[in-house]
Amino acid sequence: MEDQNLKKTPDDGKSVDSLKLLAKEWARKVGIDSVDKLNAMASSDNSMELILVCEAMQSNCIYEIAKKIAGQRKKIILISGPSSAGKTTFSHRLSIQLRSLGLVPHAIAADNYFVDRKDNPKDENGNYDFECLEAMDLEKLNRDMTALLSGERIELPVFNFKVGEREYHGDFLQIDDSDVIIMEGIHSLNPRMTYMLDDSDKYKIYISPLNQLYINKEGQEPVKVSTIDSRLLRRMVRDYRTRGNDVEKTLSMWKSVRAGEEKHIFPYEKEADVMFNSGLLYEYTAIRSSARPLLAAVPESSEYYDEARRLLGFMDMFCDIDTRYIPLNSIIREFIGGGCFRI
Repeated sequence: MEDQNLKKTPDDGKSVDSLKLLAKEWARKVGIDSVDKLNAMASSDNSMELILVCEAMQSNCIYEIAKKIAGQRKKIILISGPSSAGKTTFSHRLSIQLRSLGLVPHAIAADNYFVDRKDNPKDENGNYDFECLEAMDLEKLNRDMTALLSGERIELPVFNFKVGEREYHGDFLQIDDSDVIIMEGIHSLNPRMTYMLDDSDKYKIYISPLNQLYINKEGQEPVKVSTIDSRLLRRMVRDYRTRGNDVEKTLSMWKSVRAGEEKHIFPYEKEADVMFNSGLLYEYTAIRSSARPLLAAVPESSEYYDEARRLLGFMDMFCDIDTRYIPLNSIIREFIGGGCFRI
């Protein structure tokens, strides 16, 4: 019988070869390609070095992306990726790198262009479908972005999720040659979302966490650690900390989240100008101390008990690392907390 802790799951998406190569290269540089090697390093006197080297490699990639944007004089940066990829922290860190290159970034949330709730499409079950492209007012979004790129002054909307309506509160924006727009959202790489904008103005980024860690068991072929599990664990820890959602709540939503990714995100990976690996080799040792108590609290009577036990067994393969060494701007801080960005 297959060990459930080693359950094989595919990597996210269909065309992330460049991310896989990057993850493999990072693993080679750090000298860690298995859970055993990671645990040995995480529990040694070199744990701080492991964290800082992993973070430095990510920082270098973000800087290179910022240089390309500045060099190509792109005006609107579109960022997409699956749930818990770390898009928000990445956007903040990219903004800082752009500022260091003399540009002035402005973050605009695509979610503020939702249609009013009464006009939102419904799914086959009669429930509001907030993830479909038609849930956005594409004409208004494109007219506003076109005006901005033409040097006009616009008033940015704010979507009031409590009442389900778009509102305006005097938040005006006008940009010049040194300004760039950063827009993050699940549809950002879908050409239909920005259909009025010239492709020469866009720089599209796909972000997802990948790793090259393998689990070795005597007498068995090595099994790659699941990227999907890593995102699920990230989401569990973050949603408990920031939204009060327990593991059962997160697991109850995960199937729908994954279905939305397959439909709205993964088909547009190929549209990206660059792919960014938001995975950190050490992150399993960092998230373990937060995830284990949450998973252990799932009662045996729960329909999600078996899945919680599988994930608990997975977490038990790792040791803890001293999280004090994790930089305040680390992507993993978006999930375990203690970061410097308002998220």
